[in-house]
Amino acid sequence: MNLSTIIILASIILLIVFYLVGRALYIRSVRIRNQLQMSYVFTNITHELLTPLTIVAASVERLRKTTPENVRDYDLMELNIARAVRLLQQILETSKSQAGELKLRVSNGDVMNYIRETALCIEPLMAKKGLEFTVRCKPESMMGWIDTDKLDKIIFNLLSNAVKYTGREGKVIVDVTTNSRYDKVIIRVSDNGTGIPHDKMKHLFTRFYDGEYRKHATFGTGIGLALARDLAYLHRGTIQCQSFEGQGTTFIVELPIKKNAFSSSQIDESHQINPNHPRSNIIDLATTVEPPQEENAPTPLTNDENDIYTLLIVEDNVELLMLMKQLLQQRYHVLTASNGMEALDVIRAHDLDLIVSDVMMPEMDGNELTAVLKQNPDYSHLPIILLTAKTQEEDRKESLLIGADDYITKPFRMGDLQIRIDNIIENRRRIRHLFQQQTTEENIEQIKQTAPSTDNEFLQRAIDCLDAHLSDSDYDRDAFARDMGASASTLYNKLRALTGMNVSGFIRNHRIKTACKLAQQHPDLRVSDIAYRVGFKDPKYFATTFKKEMGIQPSEYFEEIRK
Repeated sequence: MNLSTIIILASIILLIVFYLVGRALYIRSVRIRNQLQMSYVFTNITHELLTPLTIVAASVERLRKTTPENVRDYDLMELNIARAVRLLQQILETSKSQAGELKLRVSNGDVMNYIRETALCIEPLMAKKGLEFTVRCKPESMMGWIDTDKLDKIIFNLLSNAVKYTGREGKVIVDVTTNSRYDKVIIRVSDNGTGIPHDKMKHLFTRFYDGEYRKHATFGTGIGLALARDLAYLHRGTIQCQSFEGQGTTFIVELPIKKNAFSSSQIDESHQINPNHPRSNIIDLATTVEPPQEENAPTPLTNDENDIYTLLIVEDNVELLMLMKQLLQQRYHVLTASNGMEALDVIRAHDLDLIVSDVMMPEMDGNELTAVLKQNPDYSHLPIILLTAKTQEEDRKESLLIGADDYITKPFRMGDLQIRIDNIIENRRRIRHLFQQQTTEENIEQIKQTAPSTDNEFLQRAIDCLDAHLSDSDYDRDAFARDMGASASTLYNKLRALTGMNVSGFIRNHRIKTACKLAQQHPDLRVSDIAYRVGFKDPKYFATTFKKEMGIQPSEYFEEIRK
């Protein structure tokens, strides 16, 4: 191979290398430009959303002054406005961090006292979940220089992360110490929660990383920990994480606090740290909404004052839970639970007519709760309405296939939920009314057309049991329950849900209907003969019961048949 050939080949290789490098640089520049454009879009949208939220907040404040009697509603509105603002502010901070526009402004003051008071602002959130929360500072007091805005956001994100992944009655501890030179503050946030899988650790501080939110049925944006890392680095500090799956997690933040650690442009001499005024991005969580007191009795759905239905609402968002309870308890008796496990305890302890449940919840979600109830013959009759933020058709089909009676996507109007509840209850009430008015054969046919197959089988077995012991006047509700293979309470709940009658009423109603059928088939039979055949010892008591059920004396009814 001569020299000219070598030069030509080298030139070709160099051209290829230049092309590939140039293309890679071009793709990188396009990607960076797109990221900057998206960051610009996010920033603009966030600013645009903050404006109407400010207007809404001002309107709520004005309403609070003009009509102060709706104080609970105003508390709910202001709390959720504050939460929306806090999330938008995090998006703004993230956009600024990506663009290199975050600025540090440190002030002097008692660092330990400030961190303690700031961390304690999130204590109500810990208490709401039943967590043991401890803040320890050693030494109790120490002067230093910190950017309170950045430190607040770091503490908030680490503590809210601990709350998400620590089960009820767990522990969260904040330990604040210093080093031997007293020029750093070291913040350790520890929990005994689920821990982080080893393969997830390398992505822990990646922005928009999906994390374990779905596994733990919690809400997350993928911003918090990434922002905490950026803010720690901006503060000339570090952040590390130690975690063991199933044992817990500890985040360690080290921040310099001496004045000489910062440039002159980062130092704010004009302001001192006030430990009694932590930043609003944490203090917002101190607002907790107490369950509204039942000031008035529920207004029944029908004109029958005794016809008050009992609902169970299952929702892990306490504000939405209390809002739904406040509105629905005007017409129903309302019980509440914050997840599927709590709901099962309530269901076992109370007689219910309907369940409204969120889908995404910790410990046991709405789909799991629905599956458990629909597979249990004691509770399969309970109608269930599921609420969810999922909007995919596959999610809706999954819930309906599990056995949910209805499915509503968030956000929803309370009026729509009210209509769905009323429709289900009205349909059940209509079935009960028809059951009481129609013959046994008509009832069975009606039930086959309107009720699930499990309910069909249950009622058919109940009627077969009664037919087998029709003439036995001693056949009571206890014997009936034994033959049905159910407890007395289960039999009562099922019959009440499907027919509107208790056990004794159901037995009595069936005997009277059978008496009518016998009278039609054998018009020459005497009233007393029919009474004995359908399990009545006393013909007089039979006559009284017959008139109560049919509105006419049996002698008159049989005479009409003979005519």
